[in-house]
Amino acid sequence: MNYRVRGRIAVYSLLVLFAFLFLFPIYWILRSSLLDFGEIMSYPPILFPSALRVENYDEVLNRVDFLQYILNTFIIIVPVLVGVGLTSSLAAFGFARIEFPLKDFWFSLVIMTILLPSIVTLVPTYMGWTELHLTNSYLPLILPAFFGGGAFNIFLLRQFLLTIPRDLDESAVMDGAGFFTIYSRVIMPLVRPALVAVLLFTFVGVWNDFLGQLVYLNDQDKYTVALGLSTLRSNLTSPMHLIMAGTMIMVVPAVVVFLIGQRYFTEGIATTGI
Repeated sequence: MNYRVRGRIAVYSLLVLFAFLFLFPIYWILRSSLLDFGEIMSYPPILFPSALRVENYDEVLNRVDFLQYILNTFIIIVPVLVGVGLTSSLAAFGFARIEFPLKDFWFSLVIMTILLPSIVTLVPTYMGWTELHLTNSYLPLILPAFFGGGAFNIFLLRQFLLTIPRDLDESAVMDGAGFFTIYSRVIMPLVRPALVAVLLFTFVGVWNDFLGQLVYLNDQDKYTVALGLSTLRSNLTSPMHLIMAGTMIMVVPAVVVFLIGQRYFTEGIATTGI
């Protein structure tokens, strides 16, 4: 057996091992969602259920209005994706293709905001929305997406834009195109892989956001999927089999969206080097 074959065996073995490590939590959630509470708490743990209790999912859907919560979540996600995609790409285009005074300084300030934990700004931000009387609404969760789209997203798109030759811009300028025409007709069609990666990050972030939605949403009829899952718990009991079934219901849409955009996601990550 030559070294090349041994190398491939070692690489594939590591890939199988890492795939198992990453997929095992998903399997454990699925397994737990098909057991009853007593079986979940049993020791040693049951690895393979002998009877699949699919009625757990029926009970969860009867207890929690997941369809309404999913609709509420998409009421937030859709405009957030629009805002992040538009403003982050515009900001990245400005930093990558337009010359203006102190450009590197302003870009450094944008990047420095990544180092600031969001929990630090949570209280003053909440106080600001309270003064505007916009709490208990979706606006505090949507409007920030239209003001830059996030420093990390700007950085990711800028790195992608730097790989696009400037000759395309110069050719468009010679044809009489302005900055907005270059952005919309030349750059945006080429930046699609990185933009899809940014939108996938954003989708998963909003879908799994619990703290932000918990802070600003008070009425249960406005709850999102992340908050709706918490309603399965009561002050006295935590039905783990139902929580696991609800978690599985919550995971499926995010996995489907990721699989749809997987090709663009991996292409965008590979191109930008992030």
